[in-house]
Amino acid sequence: MVNGVLFTGGWAKTGLYYEVVERIFKKILKKNDAGDHFPLYAICLGFELLTMIINKDQNILESFNATDQASTLQFIENTQIEGIVFQRYTSFQLYLHIDFDAIEINRQYGISPERFEDNQNLTSFFKILTTSADEDNKVYISTVHAHSYPMIAFQWHPEKNAFEWGLSMIPHSEDAVQVTKHVANHLVSEARKSLNRPPARLVLNNLIYNYNPTYCGKAGKGYDEVYIFT
Repeated sequence: MVNGVLFTGGWAKTGLYYEVVERIFKKILKKNDAGDHFPLYAICLGFELLTMIINKDQNILESFNATDQASTLQFIENTQIEGIVFQRYTSFQLYLHIDFDAIEINRQYGISPERFEDNQNLTSFFKILTTSADEDNKVYISTVHAHSYPMIAFQWHPEKNAFEWGLSMIPHSEDAVQVTKHVANHLVSEARKSLNRPPARLVLNNLIYNYNPTYCGKAGKGYDEVYIFT
């Protein structure tokens, strides 16, 4: 019933979670190699896990002073936006609203362009789309796209602009929310290309709409709504 995968943010870099993510990643590679356009989005922890899995090194990451920091995305020179997550922007919108506005929130770990470029496993799999800088002006890679697969990894949180309110530094401007929408719409457009067509009844029985969200925004817990499974 799956047409694509999202590796979310979080904290589990070792143990069973790492092992399951690695197995799913290998299945995604296999599906694409077999001719099924099967996308993967990896956000924050997902970015970190992909970096470790592809490089086969759990110590590849570096520390950055960017925890809960709103920053900007700086595009690599001559970046071609056709066919990537940012293609829904016009050139003017792209550079006006992403290069110059603080629209994204980051985390502590990442990888510098220098370490990335020195690593053949990473450079052969990913191309760098954007970089960002931490509070000490240390540059890290913030967005990458696979050369041969519909896979994009974000070392930032495009979803927080629209859906998380627990931190005052998270930007909620119209431009910031538009970034959330563009990133989400691109994932859906990629998933539509998947060849998988499961039975409609099976899909309906497993949609998230079968469950009730719980509103927690009033309690100041950060997220507007959460799903609680027991």
